Amino acid sequence: MADIAELTALIEPEVKALGFDLVRIKLFGSGEDHTLQIMAEDPRTKQLVIEDCATISRRLSDVLDEVDPIEEAYRLEVSSPGIDRPLTRLHDFQEWAGHEAKIAATEVVSGRKAFRGTLNGVQGDDILFTDAKAGDVVIPFALVGDAKLVLTDRLISATMPLSSEGADDFETEE
Repeated sequence: MADIAELTALIEPEVKALGFDLVRIKLFGSGEDHTLQIMAEDPRTKQLVIEDCATISRRLSDVLDEVDPIEEAYRLEVSSPGIDRPLTRLHDFQEWAGHEAKIAATEVVSGRKAFRGTLNGVQGDDILFTDAKAGDVVIPFALVGDAKLVLTDRLISATMPLSSEGADDFETEE
């Protein structure tokens, strides 16, 4: 499989040139089924609309076809991080302070590796967090293996969709 750092060095400038921020790159799959997942966001809205995904996809397809950094065949997937978004950058933990999150540490921190509670921001390179069971903890950003927001009513209110165009056309079967 390709090196994520090399892919990031190739992809991030292209995403930035289009006016978006790269949230995450993930390459996964096995055998002949691989997916290169690119999550990006508009820095003003923290979301993408379908046209943004298409723009990024076209740009990256051209670059990836030219450089060919991945030996295996793969599917390119470009998406918004979604409402219960992954937290991958230190500033994500500051921007989403006050919201509920899950954090999995790569090493034991305050006697635990898994946390669920409220983000309280950052201090230097540390995440300030109130865990529902352990109370206030400081988690070094370098020890975060996986983190994401938890879907709550407060989060839904904070991330209203940019467009509801077409929502009235949705039909349900009875």
